[in-house]
Amino acid sequence: MAHECIDAHHHLWRYQHEDYPWMGDGMEALRQDYLMADLEAVTREAGVTGTVAVQARQTTHETKWLSELAARSDLIRGVVGWAPLASMDAEPELERLANLPKVKGMRHVLHDEPDPFYMLREDFNRGVSLLKTYRLRYDLLIFESHLPQTIEFVDRHPCQVFVVDHIAKPCIHKGVLSPWRERLKELAQRENVYCKVSGMVTEAKWDCWTEEDLTPYFDAVLDAFTPQRTMFGSDWPVLTLAASYRTWAETVRKVVSSLSQEEQERIFAGTAMEAYGL
Repeated sequence: MAHECIDAHHHLWRYQHEDYPWMGDGMEALRQDYLMADLEAVTREAGVTGTVAVQARQTTHETKWLSELAARSDLIRGVVGWAPLASMDAEPELERLANLPKVKGMRHVLHDEPDPFYMLREDFNRGVSLLKTYRLRYDLLIFESHLPQTIEFVDRHPCQVFVVDHIAKPCIHKGVLSPWRERLKELAQRENVYCKVSGMVTEAKWDCWTEEDLTPYFDAVLDAFTPQRTMFGSDWPVLTLAASYRTWAETVRKVVSSLSQEEQERIFAGTAMEAYGL
């Protein structure tokens, strides 16, 4: 295991029903508070030394709250927040949020937008074009069906750092690899794009997934992005619908154990530190 181990993707929240409409049937375990003490306990057990906290609500209030938690914590190294990128007020909001402690990037829940081509809207792209001015990265939260337009979107911003969340959510529960694998590899040809191996078990069959189910998807990500642009993430506490934090960390370590020590250290720390400027 690397001296440093960075979890590049987790959430924190104080649960209120009206704030998390995406927690549907079967997600009852998520309908409670997940706070710093909980995060510290699971990361300590798994040997994780640093994290990136990612937005779970589309509010600037949450971004400020995550930044406040990060400012008081040595564990949280960075925050990926939310800003109204499609708004005419995007620039002053970004300037304000970028100056908060440990804010490293922004994200919008693209895969929940009714319009599957939302990312190609001119107002949204105008906001995204501002991110590099404030040295902010952009996390891509998409389903595999969004990959064609994601490639077009990324090509509009060749100088912007992008990070693909949850390997673009392929249909692991069905064992389907194509056309996700080919489209992901095409996206990975853009050297300004990184990828998180996170959110995989919740795209598999929650109660009966195996390492063998996941291995072809790990292999495809590593083939596309190489360890140089691949990073470990947990998606905790959403992860707990299908696995414990420790189980997921051990699974990833086992899957990449045949790689060189340098490559493993890259996946578990170096890539996230580079991509997010930690």
